Amino acid sequence: MSLYQYVLAPFVDYGFMRRALAGCLALAFGACPLGVLLVLRRMSLVGDAMSHAILPGAAVGFLLAGFSLYAMTIGGMITGLAVAILAGLVSRFTPLREDASFAAFYLSSLGLGVLLVSVHGSNIDLLHVLFGTVLALNDPAVLLMSGIATVTMMALALCYRPLIAECLDPGFLRSVGGGGGLVHMLFVTLVVLNLVGGFQALGTLMVVGIMMLPAASSRFWAETVPGQMLASAVIGLAASINGLLVSYHYDLPASPAIILSASSVYAVSVLLGRFDSVAARTMHRPHFHH
Repeated sequence: MSLYQYVLAPFVDYGFMRRALAGCLALAFGACPLGVLLVLRRMSLVGDAMSHAILPGAAVGFLLAGFSLYAMTIGGMITGLAVAILAGLVSRFTPLREDASFAAFYLSSLGLGVLLVSVHGSNIDLLHVLFGTVLALNDPAVLLMSGIATVTMMALALCYRPLIAECLDPGFLRSVGGGGGLVHMLFVTLVVLNLVGGFQALGTLMVVGIMMLPAASSRFWAETVPGQMLASAVIGLAASINGLLVSYHYDLPASPAIILSASSVYAVSVLLGRFDSVAARTMHRPHFHH
């Protein structure tokens, strides 16, 4: 099999592969840079919690309108934002930290969402919601994901400094009247938007993987935040392309193949990345002379 047949032919010959690639491209440039900000905030697992928080709303949308893109998207947005706000209120008015309150709401949301889909749908419906159908994306889903990615990149460009300040020192942003609460809410909204858009492709269990794994890998290839955002997007796209090709040629589920490709990049980054990897630390270890 030639390189063309392996790499290019699937995307040239089949529309469903092109739509899957377009959806993954949107995820890479929308979700992956937000993952870098989650890593900076030490909130990596909060992204996982929020991805499951959208499940009850998506399930309600499914019950009301079947696999309606807009019903499931609106439902997921409502419950995702509701869980984020409630978790923030619990952490503000009780001694419980925000990550712990997110975990509590995420477990409740996951249980409720799975129950709703299981009671009123089939096992196939449940698998669709949990693991996505990236190879079955239609044009409206691709347009929605592209729109979310566009909004995300514009928001990052316009509010870059406040978002970084709120990540690194939220107390400073509040002290200078920078609207820390509004910036935090903007960030949470962008995360929920990308998770809701991404779950159409990768499902609620897998979508956080394409947000966090490239972001974690980028730390080993770039030192600056803009560099990490760009590296994460490139890694996310490369992992998506590889996962789609592996899925196509070896008849494997696409979502796990994409996430495992991103996991492989993460493993290579930890071992061989330019900055702070095992290889970099070994090569730059100081030698002490007697």
